[in-house]
Amino acid sequence: MIVVDPPAVPRYGRTWSHLASDTSYDELHAFAASLGIPPRGFHRDHYDLPSEYYDAAVAAGALPVSSRELVTMLVNAGLRRRKHRPAG
Repeated sequence: MIVVDPPAVPRYGRTWSHLASDTSYDELHAFAASLGIPPRGFHRDHYDLPSEYYDAAVAAGALPVSSRELVTMLVNAGLRRRKHRPAG
């Protein structure tokens, strides 16, 4: 299942959502490509999605969820990839 959280992250003069899958990265990449989201939008386990794509993602079948639900879904599916933090 593809999920998307609400646009809430301001950066670079835009507001961003996150697009993720609880099934596979292949499913996620295919869905993002169908929306015209470039591969550079993929970060570890999700796509950063500009707010202007939010409605199209939902219309294409992405389930709207909260940011917390999205992260919980990734963890439960074993698809969460955390940022590497250098030891120090």
